[in-house]
Amino acid sequence: MTTSRRFTNKVALITGGGTGIGAAAARRIAAEGGKVVLVGRRAEPLEAVAAECGGLAVIGDTSSEPDLVRAVKAAVATFGGLDILVANAGIEVFGSVENVPIDQWQRTLSVNLDGSMLAARACVPAMRKRGGGSIVLVASVAALSGAPHYVAYLTSKAALLGLNRSLAYDYGPENIRCNALCPGWVRTEMAERAIGEFAAAKGISLDEMIAEMVKVYPLRRIAQPDEIASIVAFLGSADSAFMTGSVVVADGGGAIVDVGTLAFGA
Repeated sequence: MTTSRRFTNKVALITGGGTGIGAAAARRIAAEGGKVVLVGRRAEPLEAVAAECGGLAVIGDTSSEPDLVRAVKAAVATFGGLDILVANAGIEVFGSVENVPIDQWQRTLSVNLDGSMLAARACVPAMRKRGGGSIVLVASVAALSGAPHYVAYLTSKAALLGLNRSLAYDYGPENIRCNALCPGWVRTEMAERAIGEFAAAKGISLDEMIAEMVKVYPLRRIAQPDEIASIVAFLGSADSAFMTGSVVVADGGGAIVDVGTLAFGA
């Protein structure tokens, strides 16, 4: 339990705030004195987390500009302003260029990329009125590497790094910062669903599949949502005041592994 109060008098809008990293970030920010506004399509988990955090749930599509504008207006009306955006909502679909259904490709880009851009577009004017703010784009290590049959997700997350640089460059003079966070595998509902599909194909359990995945990670495990939420909180707070346009990787060391040496053993 943290005793820090970094977010006293601060208001954060979190997309995809009902589960996983978004829910963990909401709890962390609220625990440190902040107010949270959670946006997402699934009312039940969103409202449960909002109630737990003393926050506000706004039911809407995180790729819809009118819904995001409505959420910002609700944040300002309820809590008096907006200081932080955590653009966390995301979906995934499997498939290569040849076989990914085009509607699923478009929906993935719409939620993961367009949704983050539109959230920033809706939030920046409110942040300007507060004299600055912090945007955290939740990308993925998939933005930095390749993976089989994952073209829509990889493309959407890689594009977020360009959005990150653009937001940082354009709005830095107004004290509005933007940083991207690239987690590796995190034990969330979405991750367990994806890992479960691979596990089923191999005829092994979810935990056996995870053990197989992380055996070459230096930390030999995947993350818990709270561990990623602590980095979101750092990037959203004044503790990272001189950081903008940065890409922070939190993947248990997976990105440093030289795959060409794995055959040598450990």
